[in-house]
Amino acid sequence: MNDDAHWIAETLAGRSSAFGQLVAKYQDRLYNTLVHVVGCQAEAHDVAQDAFVQAFVKLDTFQGAAAFYTWLYRIAFNVAISRRRKGRPMMSVEQARELAGEEPASHDEAPTENLEREERVAQVQSALSAVSEEHRTVLVLREIDGLPYETIAEILEIPVGTVRSRLFRARMELREQLKEVMHEDAH
Repeated sequence: MNDDAHWIAETLAGRSSAFGQLVAKYQDRLYNTLVHVVGCQAEAHDVAQDAFVQAFVKLDTFQGAAAFYTWLYRIAFNVAISRRRKGRPMMSVEQARELAGEEPASHDEAPTENLEREERVAQVQSALSAVSEEHRTVLVLREIDGLPYETIAEILEIPVGTVRSRLFRARMELREQLKEVMHEDAH
């Protein structure tokens, strides 16, 4: 029995504190992915919290056909979609960065290297936030989380072929957005 199965069994046996082990194991990974998908740290935090609550409530329906992580991601993406449909405002990556402030300066690099790196990161984040949501989601799951096509297909409940075609389109869309962002910065 793997760790996830152990903690799930413990939780279902009435030891709800065991679910905390699953939360501790996956909260950072889920949150980081959601930040890239929804484009806002506060919204990502809220979605992640809601997803864990729903996962806890629905844990008895988890059949183990997919990994717990895959099942949790599916719940989180459904929560994000539901929140968007209810009209909760979502911020762009740039708006979130403005509210949160810039990242602290690194002391390892020369100031110009640090500035150039921050500029590149900002350009990529800006381009990523301009990619359509369905393409951004596939791109984040594959390129940032490194998930296999089959897992992405399970999470999004779409065929593997659709994952591949969306990923291809997402990369093309990101490439175009990066050209625009870098062209704007050059002027």
